[in-house]
Amino acid sequence: MVRCHCSKKEAIKLMIKSMKDNINTWIFDLDNTLYDVGTDLFAKVSRRMTVFIQNAFQLDEAAAKHLQKDMFLKYGTTMRGLMVEHDMDPEEFLHFVHDIDVSDLEPDPVLEKLLGGLPGRRLIFTNGSVPHAQRVTKQLGIDHLFEGIFDIVAAEFVPKPDPTIYELMVNKYRVDTRKSVMIDDMAKNLIPAANLGISTVWLRHDKEWSAKDFSAEHIDEEIGDLKSWLANV
Repeated sequence: MVRCHCSKKEAIKLMIKSMKDNINTWIFDLDNTLYDVGTDLFAKVSRRMTVFIQNAFQLDEAAAKHLQKDMFLKYGTTMRGLMVEHDMDPEEFLHFVHDIDVSDLEPDPVLEKLLGGLPGRRLIFTNGSVPHAQRVTKQLGIDHLFEGIFDIVAAEFVPKPDPTIYELMVNKYRVDTRKSVMIDDMAKNLIPAANLGISTVWLRHDKEWSAKDFSAEHIDEEIGDLKSWLANV
């Protein structure tokens, strides 16, 4: 047996890159991870949030955007902030903000092939809703590849990165944390996963929230493109 005289982080990278058969559960974030951050999709959701807040609180657009961003920065999602501070109905909010046209997304046969070639199972872990995730993955042509979607409803409306919902997800899908990897575009969302022993891959981009609360010790691998990474795993 050849032993690796390297750091724990280097050893995990080697495991992911050279021994992918040791990974049996691949956990993917949805928005800005399974599709490119450069698309207009998440911006559409954001605009719907602004309109919802304008209607709910009789605010002009500027004030609504300010409240939206403030809630996001304080609570991790705008929805959670509105629930905590304004007793908002989360179901009504989710239905409204995810009522968007996803036809701008092109089917992605390359992504389908790469995901389909991964050993083990694939899960989605999202702060969005199941219907939103289903519409997006169906449009991309990858909906048939995922065993389950753990969404904000399953998380009892508590968003990532609250550690308690990671435990809920792990227990629901009986995830062996020693043989799993999580990919997310928000660095802070990987901290609880790493603390559970899940290997972590940060899909970085230039949006302000991507690197917020970045913690290098909780990131096993940093990538700039999901498909390129999957092709070389």
